[in-house]
Amino acid sequence: MPPFSLAGSTALVTGSTKGIGHALALGLGAAGANVIFHGTKRSEPLPAGSRFIPADLLAPEAPAALVAAAFREQPAPDLLVCNAGSFFDVPFLEMGADRWERTMNLNVRATYFLVQAFARELVARQQSGAIVIVSSTNGFQSEDDSTAYDTSKGALVMMTRTLAQSLAPHRIRVNGLAPGLIHTPLTDSWLGGKKPETRRHYEKKILLGRIGEPVDCAGATVFLLSTAAAYITGQVLVVDGGLTVGQIGRM
Repeated sequence: MPPFSLAGSTALVTGSTKGIGHALALGLGAAGANVIFHGTKRSEPLPAGSRFIPADLLAPEAPAALVAAAFREQPAPDLLVCNAGSFFDVPFLEMGADRWERTMNLNVRATYFLVQAFARELVARQQSGAIVIVSSTNGFQSEDDSTAYDTSKGALVMMTRTLAQSLAPHRIRVNGLAPGLIHTPLTDSWLGGKKPETRRHYEKKILLGRIGEPVDCAGATVFLLSTAAAYITGQVLVVDGGLTVGQIGRM
């Protein structure tokens, strides 16, 4: 089998009805994987015949229930992409416990227990697997009015490393993907043309000269899940067009 092919595998991709997650799921499908889509509700059109499992991952029992439902599908998944997450921040001095807890529960707790439930299923079946945890360049660099989100993404960076260590004896690889500035429904309010000066600022800061699109993240995810990356675990691959490379950017 070609090293970048995912033929014969099944992938559960959380948060895959729109934005980056949708592009990742489509990319895995194009590489040959059977894909199980997830979201709170359908948003973008899904490929004909696709399997879709709705779940609100803010509910404490939802991660384990989602994984159990995915493993009732045939063939059962051997790949997992933890992409579901969101942004609930306000300026730091205005942040309350409710927004903090919502951020941590969705971005961090749900991811942790999704991986746990998924790994338990694989171990019970004596099956190897691979996992990608989607964090962000916000896990390395801070941003204005983004304290809870930045903290949650930093947690995912370390989660990738510590879970890679925990699951290596079970032949389960865990890697991370850290997208930079990507044009998604979440960023459209300030990248969608309403503030052209903001977009121009970032286009000068990004070495490749453009804002990323969700599809830009798909190839990296396919690679990390494929046998081409069979000797890679515990790593976080930055996909940011060079946003975090230079200090100042072009004038």
